Amino acid sequence: MFFSSDNTSPAHPKVIEALAAANSGYVPSYGADPIMDEVRDRIRDIFEAPEAAVYLVATGTAANVLSLACYCPPWAAIFCHRNAHIEEDECASPEFYTGGAKLVLVDGEHAKMTPEGLRETIRFTGRGGVHNVQRGMVSITDVTENGTVYSVSEVAALAAVAKDYDLPVHMDGARFANALVSTNASPADLTWRAGVDVLSFGGTKNGLMGVEAVVLFDPKKAWEFELRRKRGGHLFSKHRFLSAQMQAYLTDDLWLDMARTANARADRLAEGILKVPGASLVHPQDANMVFAAFPRGLHHKVRAAGAAYHVWPGHQSLDGDPDQPVSGRLVCSWCTGEDEIDSFLGALTA
Repeated sequence: MFFSSDNTSPAHPKVIEALAAANSGYVPSYGADPIMDEVRDRIRDIFEAPEAAVYLVATGTAANVLSLACYCPPWAAIFCHRNAHIEEDECASPEFYTGGAKLVLVDGEHAKMTPEGLRETIRFTGRGGVHNVQRGMVSITDVTENGTVYSVSEVAALAAVAKDYDLPVHMDGARFANALVSTNASPADLTWRAGVDVLSFGGTKNGLMGVEAVVLFDPKKAWEFELRRKRGGHLFSKHRFLSAQMQAYLTDDLWLDMARTANARADRLAEGILKVPGASLVHPQDANMVFAAFPRGLHHKVRAAGAAYHVWPGHQSLDGDPDQPVSGRLVCSWCTGEDEIDSFLGALTA
């Protein structure tokens, strides 16, 4: 019953097999490996973007901050939700890699920006000319940090606001596969057709050992990205081991199959929790994360039975009135089993 994070799940066996297969002979380094050529072509095909520039890095933070640095100067603002991953979980690396760009935070329920909120925040920024931080770019997290998903129309509405101010749009897609299967959209419709300029295309949370792709739909930024990746210390010499993971990920739609499994397990987990008296969902359950509140006494029961998950927000105490609701975050992954869901719900209702 391990629901702490999809980051804690193992790599898919097919990914390990691909790594072993790549570990043979001598292969050009620094991204010149032939596997990377296949990966680039496959991603271009998946996204219906034949001119896109595609690069691999080892972490989601690297994918995000190198992307942001290519589009936002140090005197400008990156508009993102207050609970965006780049705000909450990246240790000021967006500011560091951009050379000083400022994150300007936008409110919105369930970690989702609204077009109205974004427009008002952008309008309020840069109004004092040289004395103010300037308008730089917009970053959308999909799946959000609260487990919600932007629809194609919602992404397009936010991008339309950005384009009204001539601002580029970045999408943090650490869980892009989960968002995609949730919306049943095409990769192109959820990204560049909706107005996204650059995508952090996640894999690590969805069955890879450690690789993310950066997809620049405008190849004019390609050389700058290459320089920033090298200067930032994120250009792998034995790059084939990144390429091999991504190749396995994209073969026979493994990436979508894993995301569908994770989302389906979360669907069932949320449905079961809602049958418990006094339980509720804190945020809509759109993908593979469940944010649920249930009586404190039941937290003790499921933890005693072996369940691992985070109390969320973390400042809540498990000491106190056993009937008082306490909220937690439960995350399902590609390898979450039906038996784990059964065991958790059984302990919750025993």
